[in-house]
Amino acid sequence: MKQPPKWKFAVMVWLAIYPTITIVSFLIGDYIKNFPLPLKTLLMTGILVPLMVFVLLPFLRNLLGNWLNK
Repeated sequence: MKQPPKWKFAVMVWLAIYPTITIVSFLIGDYIKNFPLPLKTLLMTGILVPLMVFVLLPFLRNLLGNWLNK
Protein backbone atom coordinates (compact mmCIF):
# COMPACT_ATOMS: atom_id res chain seq x y z
CA MET A 1 0.00 0.00 0.00
CA LYS A 2 1.26 3.45 -0.93
CA GLN A 3 2.24 5.65 2.01
CA PRO A 4 0.44 9.00 2.24
CA PRO A 5 2.42 12.25 2.29
CA LYS A 6 3.81 12.93 5.75
CA TRP A 7 1.85 16.16 6.15
CA LYS A 8 -1.44 14.32 5.53
CA PHE A 9 -0.50 11.61 8.00
CA ALA A 10 0.38 14.31 10.54
CA VAL A 11 -3.04 15.93 10.05
CA MET A 12 -4.72 12.55 10.56
CA VAL A 13 -2.76 11.90 13.76
CA TRP A 14 -3.59 15.39 15.04
CA LEU A 15 -7.29 14.80 14.28
CA ALA A 16 -7.11 11.68 16.43
CA ILE A 17 -4.87 12.79 19.25
CA TYR A 18 -6.06 16.32 20.06
CA PRO A 19 -9.69 15.45 20.91
CA THR A 20 -8.63 12.21 22.58
CA ILE A 21 -6.16 13.92 24.90
CA THR A 22 -8.78 16.57 25.67
CA ILE A 23 -11.45 13.99 26.50
CA VAL A 24 -9.16 11.74 28.55
CA SER A 25 -7.82 14.76 30.45
CA PHE A 26 -11.37 15.89 31.17
CA LEU A 27 -12.42 12.43 32.33
CA ILE A 28 -9.46 11.54 34.56
CA GLY A 29 -7.71 14.87 35.12
CA ASP A 30 -9.22 15.51 38.54
CA TYR A 31 -8.37 12.00 39.70
CA ILE A 32 -4.70 12.22 38.72
CA LYS A 33 -3.98 15.92 39.30
CA ASN A 34 -1.94 15.25 42.45
CA PHE A 35 0.03 12.34 41.00
CA PRO A 36 3.72 12.90 40.19
CA LEU A 37 4.23 13.97 36.58
CA PRO A 38 5.89 10.70 35.48
CA LEU A 39 2.92 8.71 36.81
CA LYS A 40 0.39 11.05 35.14
CA THR A 41 2.27 10.69 31.87
CA LEU A 42 2.45 6.91 32.26
CA LEU A 43 -1.31 6.67 32.83
CA MET A 44 -2.20 9.03 29.99
CA THR A 45 0.06 7.33 27.47
CA GLY A 46 -1.06 3.91 28.69
CA ILE A 47 -4.58 4.87 27.67
CA LEU A 48 -3.84 6.96 24.60
CA VAL A 49 -1.28 4.86 22.71
CA PRO A 50 -3.35 1.66 22.46
CA LEU A 51 -6.47 3.69 21.68
CA MET A 52 -4.63 5.45 18.85
CA VAL A 53 -2.92 2.38 17.41
CA PHE A 54 -5.79 -0.09 17.58
CA VAL A 55 -8.90 2.09 17.27
CA LEU A 56 -8.56 5.70 16.15
CA LEU A 57 -5.84 5.63 13.52
CA PRO A 58 -7.26 2.56 11.71
CA PHE A 59 -10.71 4.18 11.79
CA LEU A 60 -9.41 7.50 10.44
CA ARG A 61 -7.23 5.78 7.84
CA ASN A 62 -10.33 4.01 6.57
CA LEU A 63 -12.43 7.16 6.73
CA LEU A 64 -9.81 9.42 5.11
CA GLY A 65 -8.29 6.82 2.79
CA ASN A 66 -9.19 8.52 -0.46
CA TRP A 67 -7.85 11.88 0.72
CA LEU A 68 -4.70 10.37 2.23
CA ASN A 69 -3.72 8.62 -0.97
CA LYS A 70 -4.37 11.44 -3.46
